[in-house]
Amino acid sequence: MLITGGAGFIGSHLVDHHVSMGDQILVIDNCSTGTQDNLSHHGERVGFTRSNLSDGLDDLSGDDARFDLIYHLAAAVGVDLVLKDPIGSIRTNFLQTDAILEFASKNGSPPTFIASSSEVYGKPGASVFSEEDDSIYGPTSIKRWSYAHTKAIDEYLALAYGEQHQLPVVVARFFNTVGPRQLGSYGMVLPRFVQSALDGQPLRVFGDGLQSRCFCDVRDVVGVLPKLLACPESHGQVINVGSDLSISIIELAQLVIQELNSSSTIQRVEYSEAYPAGFEDLRHRRPDLTRLRSFVEFEYDYGLKDTIHDMAEFARSGSQMTEGAS
Repeated sequence: MLITGGAGFIGSHLVDHHVSMGDQILVIDNCSTGTQDNLSHHGERVGFTRSNLSDGLDDLSGDDARFDLIYHLAAAVGVDLVLKDPIGSIRTNFLQTDAILEFASKNGSPPTFIASSSEVYGKPGASVFSEEDDSIYGPTSIKRWSYAHTKAIDEYLALAYGEQHQLPVVVARFFNTVGPRQLGSYGMVLPRFVQSALDGQPLRVFGDGLQSRCFCDVRDVVGVLPKLLACPESHGQVINVGSDLSISIIELAQLVIQELNSSSTIQRVEYSEAYPAGFEDLRHRRPDLTRLRSFVEFEYDYGLKDTIHDMAEFARSGSQMTEGAS
């Protein structure tokens, strides 16, 4: 199988999962936010090509271009990265998805997974997000919404390839996936809290801290993705993937401090101090998992406390961490 972005946070855990099942894997990743160190424990069991996706695909031909499954996780990730490099983020998300869908349709049309994001919902009035809800975005003058637009275009492309070229494609909208190997450098809140707690530094909570999110361990997420690809009824569908258990950000900060027995305090920070003018945050973000559970069984093996401790252990080990998707 082929996994793009397989050296990144979610991608490397997906590699771990498939290696444990005895599968042969080729990873293509330019390591812009991932690292090959995440795959080093697999040795020669995992093939690795370090390049931009389009170049890596161009190098494949004949039988080498045939895969039984394709997972596409290569993307620009994190609000901070999008704000700092909107051009690069837009190009990466659109062009790479177009390249992998075209490649899959011309090389046997294997079941193909496309990673999307809860950001596609924009800023709807509802606090629980269902796949058929309308998407509402802010103006194009606010860079924050460019990520949502590009991921929405990715979804349109994937569904169009499914309809026009009979490509069996599954699109998953991830909701705050967290776990070991994730980095807080691009705005991911839980790894940022964990590292601050370990360092004894204040945990910075933006706004009043009452905004809520649902955090799902990456190991639970990657376990359900092969099941979706193996389910014909899920092909051609957009599906929420994540946890539906909400926690406020200030409660999350308190939980991290408590679980890690940290001396850290909580520091409130105004959004205007953390982000450019015009930045908008959602008060609540919780997925409706009805569609997911109609296709496959899905429950959580990792609670949030387990995830916090595993992230802290990984951080203490000094291993290089990578970025994730939300």
